[in-house]
Amino acid sequence: MSAETDAQGRLYIPKEVREKYGQKYHIVMYEDRIELIPVADDPLAAVREAAGELHDTSVEEIREDIEAEAKDEAAEAGGDR
Repeated sequence: MSAETDAQGRLYIPKEVREKYGQKYHIVMYEDRIELIPVADDPLAAVREAAGELHDTSVEEIREDIEAEAKDEAAEAGGDR
């Protein structure tokens, strides 16, 4: 999919994209490209939804899970640390 800017520099996002991702976007600039990152209408609700199962988990349990996952990834990569 591609889009072009108009004479004033406005970019029109196709209807199907707006319906799927919404009306607001962060623009992230890189050296060779830009990315549009959808912004949730209610960012706090989006964070709560993303956290889902972590809602009743302690910080210590989360930390232990992260450390265990990092050790597993290091072992798979051959880094016995």
